Amino acid sequence: MNLKPLLDRVVIKRLAEENKTAGGLIIPDTAKEKPSTGEVVAVGPGGRDEDGKTVAMTLKVGDKVLFGKWSGTEIKINGEDLIIMKESEVFGILE
Repeated sequence: MNLKPLLDRVVIKRLAEENKTAGGLIIPDTAKEKPSTGEVVAVGPGGRDEDGKTVAMTLKVGDKVLFGKWSGTEIKINGEDLIIMKESEVFGILE
């Protein structure tokens, strides 16, 4: 099953975080926080302005992004954990 988000929503797959600290200590899975970086896997067609015209999306599939710790809604499709959120919840694109 594929998911096509509506309007100004994007689907993001979290990127794996580093398992070691800068000092070389290994962080166990139970102590790690969820990463707040991810890769865009699907985008909607865009939001609507006051006149009802579609506003194009800034994000595109493949962009690496930074988002808030509690942003979006976690979903599971085909056994894969994904997040769906509005484009406005994304803080920026990582280059």
